[in-house]
Amino acid sequence: MSSHVLQSPVGLLQHAGAQIVLIVSGGGSQVIPKLLAEGGAGGIMLEALVPYAKSAMRDLLGSEPGTYCSDQTVRQMAVAGWQRSVKLSNEVTNNVGVAATASLRAGNQKRGQHRIHVATHHIRGTRTATLQLTKNVRSRSEEEHIAALLCLDVLVGTFIEKKECPWRKELESLLVEGEDIVREQYMPPDSWQKLFSGDELAIPVETNIPAESRCISGKTQDRLIFSGSFAPLHNGHLAMAHLAEEIAERPVEWELSVSNVDKPMLDYIEVLRRAEQFKGKRLWLSRAPTFIEKIQAFPHSTFVMGADTYRRLTDSKYYGGSQQQLHSAMQTICRKARGLIVFGRVQNGKFENPADFNVPTPLREVTYFVSEREFRIDISSSHIRANKKWS
Repeated sequence: MSSHVLQSPVGLLQHAGAQIVLIVSGGGSQVIPKLLAEGGAGGIMLEALVPYAKSAMRDLLGSEPGTYCSDQTVRQMAVAGWQRSVKLSNEVTNNVGVAATASLRAGNQKRGQHRIHVATHHIRGTRTATLQLTKNVRSRSEEEHIAALLCLDVLVGTFIEKKECPWRKELESLLVEGEDIVREQYMPPDSWQKLFSGDELAIPVETNIPAESRCISGKTQDRLIFSGSFAPLHNGHLAMAHLAEEIAERPVEWELSVSNVDKPMLDYIEVLRRAEQFKGKRLWLSRAPTFIEKIQAFPHSTFVMGADTYRRLTDSKYYGGSQQQLHSAMQTICRKARGLIVFGRVQNGKFENPADFNVPTPLREVTYFVSEREFRIDISSSHIRANKKWS
């Protein structure tokens, strides 16, 4: 391959063996023709998606994002692209999801800042770039051009660190005073990469806890596991854990699944941010989004959960609507779980006592129901997020 070809984005990505799924929304779509117009693009581009409608974005991400144009949303989009690329190519090593979401100049006077968010996710790391543009100094097409150049820069930089390249020089030359590109990346340890690739089901995470209290690497059975998304970890979780430790007479170990049943996996930056909440605590990362998978990851363990999770255990819709699969799941839970410690919660202003739920007798027999007198804290992660105390 000639040196001239290697200076082009497609040439560099071809040389790196990249397999790309590109997702853009709200702005940045000019990157698609910039990539596809070059010869050889067919060797690297698996798919390009433009989920422009809110319904299309909800379908892509599995739920309504907190903000459609944000760093967190673009990272979710990039992971969705990465998972799609793995599915399309049946490979992992050089696959990458690249995403851009932007709020750019519109025909009428636009409220809020003009900004561009770009992210890539692949097995070796997550990388982001955010650029806030000065309002009303460029046309829409000029802002789109900058978004495309930023997308190219982050994408190529995911594979090859080239500080001197034509599109980066052009990008930097187009910025006005006060505009800076804010970049972030996290390259995870090998154990995280094995988890994301599917080689491991659960891994312990070093969180600076005392040596005598650390998880034993590889030994996952006979533990007290508190699973959740922990976005964020709050005082209610900590109080539940403290009481569960008194009931089970063993220390709680926290479990965060990087996989979700109907949403993209978490990206590495998001996992790192959530893991940092557990300094001094025992933490596991897993690829176990369902309770049956958690039992496989942590056999003969006791599990801590809230009433909402407990209710889902006996809802057939989480087993494809099959009563036979539900019955089989109940048998597995009762046979392989050491026990369940279940806490009530407030729902629609009323305290839900899981002891009042209609559940099969064998499941009830392996469950310790924490009464309202023993525990009640009216706090939830969703409430905290709604009040913007978590980012």
